[in-house]
Amino acid sequence: MNEPDLSDLSALVAITETRSFRAAAKVRGVSASSLSDAIRRLEERLNVRLLNRTTRSVTPTDACTQLLERLKPAMGEIAGALDALNSFRDSPTGTLKLNVPIIVARSILPPIVNRFLLSHPGISLDILASDTFIDILAAGFDAGIRYDESIERDMIAIPIGPRTQRFVLAAAPDYLDTHGTPEHPRDLINHACIRHRFASGVSFAWEFEKNGKTVKVTPKGPLLASSIEVELGAAIAGLGLIYTFEETITPAFQSGELVPVMQSWWLSFTGPRLYYPSRNHMPAPLRAFVDFIKSDHKLSLA
Repeated sequence: MNEPDLSDLSALVAITETRSFRAAAKVRGVSASSLSDAIRRLEERLNVRLLNRTTRSVTPTDACTQLLERLKPAMGEIAGALDALNSFRDSPTGTLKLNVPIIVARSILPPIVNRFLLSHPGISLDILASDTFIDILAAGFDAGIRYDESIERDMIAIPIGPRTQRFVLAAAPDYLDTHGTPEHPRDLINHACIRHRFASGVSFAWEFEKNGKTVKVTPKGPLLASSIEVELGAAIAGLGLIYTFEETITPAFQSGELVPVMQSWWLSFTGPRLYYPSRNHMPAPLRAFVDFIKSDHKLSLA
């Protein structure tokens, strides 16, 4: 029997982790048909079926499960051995894949990314901005950025960017002149509100806090959108109040197109965190990024 090709075995691992030829192909940057060919070669060389395939699912056979129990640790050791070569270079090399929220990609990451890439010319960043919660490992990412409430407890997490952020309420001066200025969250029941819909389809209640007291309001209004650009445009046009990240609103405050409303009730919360799995062999690009973030934080406090 000819020895299986290492790349074919790696393809098998990717397919079983994602349970999808298409998803595994996306992770590996190849076509789904090439992965299908890899599995066909493996099954022919090993003379055993490895995957049960239907139009809706891909599941490992018992033989495949037994193979993977011994194969995955070995593949991890190989990846670690190859990655260890980075210690002999002046600068680490490789690609770091990150999954981040849209607000972080828009308002927080750009200066961090620019400084990191300038100081690590051998590393490439592959960033997907999405508000959809995913299993970063199954989707082929090295790390993700999220807020505390959505980070799984078995992950290592470190702060990145601002340590605290705020949601701010704002409206166009013309809107307030016409409809009056709310002074308490309950007043919003009688106002037009511009709402945000997340990728999951959910539109959350607006939460406010003052002197330890929390008030939630279910907003109503003329617009529900998943685009902050559309929402901001509507608020500037005087269609209603908007409640969103301070970083998003600041330019409109500076131009006078929007003005702050109910500032004493604005909600503060912990800033985003970079999270990644605990590994014996952390990929060199991820290790470099983690070290950079920690060092960048120390400099910002100095």
